[in-house]
Parts: sequence; structure tokens; C-alpha cells
Amino acid sequence: MLQIQGFVFNFASENTYIIYNENKNAWLIDPGNMNEQETSAIQNFITENDLKIQKILLTHAHIDHVLGLQWAFDTYKVPVTMHQDDKEVLDMFQVSGMRFGMELKHINVDIEYINEGDELDLDGEKLKIYHVPGHSPGSVVYHNNNQKLMISGDVLFEGSIGRTDLYKGNYEQLIEGIKTKLFILDDETQVFSGHGNPTTIGFEKGYNPFFK
Repeated sequence: MLQIQGFVFNFASENTYIIYNENKNAWLIDPGNMNEQETSAIQNFITENDLKIQKILLTHAHIDHVLGLQWAFDTYKVPVTMHQDDKEVLDMFQVSGMRFGMELKHINVDIEYINEGDELDLDGEKLKIYHVPGHSPGSVVYHNNNQKLMISGDVLFEGSIGRTDLYKGNYEQLIEGIKTKLFILDDETQVFSGHGNPTTIGFEKGYNPFFK
């Protein structure tokens, strides 16, 4: 049985997630912690629940989703899982920081690349990978069919979609990907987004204004 703990971090109110199970094995998703207080919040949760971080997963590599990535990699010494098409975005981390008035160091981590259709296994619970570009070139969604939940990053939000005016964004591509890959899933599927509140596939099919 997977459990999800969310944290809201940094200037963009980004959602960082920890997925874990009864064996205390866990995945850390989109570490966006950017200061000591935020880092303590996530580290304390991991320590207090005696969790063992097995992987660091990225839905995509925009700055607000990776501000704590170097810390996470250095602390837990596990590989970073992401789609190769977002490596270029990750390499722009320092430049992106300058746009927000931040001096940042280049991120140096070990990366395992994933592709459409791959599955990650956490003690028998699988997360299937859906590559849904448009917000960023390598945006992915992690979907668990057994418990009907997904981590959607900035692909799909409650009542909205990811912005497509950023580097290599593509509105038509994003809409098509959501329709053909996500909206075919069970309506009860919970959607844990990169910003904002959780939602469901059924709700977004019925009420999201981008699909009217």
C-alpha cells in the first residue's frame, strides 16, 4: 500500500512528494526545497518515519522542481530518475537561477533515464511512465494503476494545464498527450500535481476548461 506525503516549497509553491510503503521504502519526487527550513521539514519527515529513500524521481527539470535536487542526491546517495529530453533543461539550472536573482551551482548527480512505457517497482507496487511533453520536452507522469493515483508534475492541474510558453513548450502537444494518455485512465484516478490541490481524472475530463 503506497502512501503519499506532500510538501509545498519555494517561491513557486511547488509540490514535493514522498511516496512510501509499509516496508519504509520510499521515493522522493521533485525535491523543490530551497532553504534550511524547507529542507528540515522534508528531512525530519523522512527521519521520523524511518524511511529509506530508494530513488529520486523528477517529473521534469524546471528550476522550482529541482532546487533541492543536489541536496537530495548528496544526502541519500541514490540515482535521479528522469526523461532524457529534460537533461537540457536541467543543465540550464544556473541560467534559470539568474533570471530569479539567484546564484546557483551546477547540479551534478547520477541520472537514470526513463522512457514511455517503463515501469518502476517499489516492493511490487509499480509506477508506469507516461511521456507527456508540452510543458517541458521531457515531462513525465508516474501512474500506479493498482491504487489509481498519479504524480502529474506540471502536465495537468486542478482546472488547468501546465504553461506552454516556456523553453520548448508546445500547447497542441500537451493537450494531445493529456487526451490520449491520461484521459483514457480510470475516472477515479487521483492526480497529484506539481502545484495546487489534488484532483481526479474524471473531474478534469468533465470540468477542466482546456478540454471543453
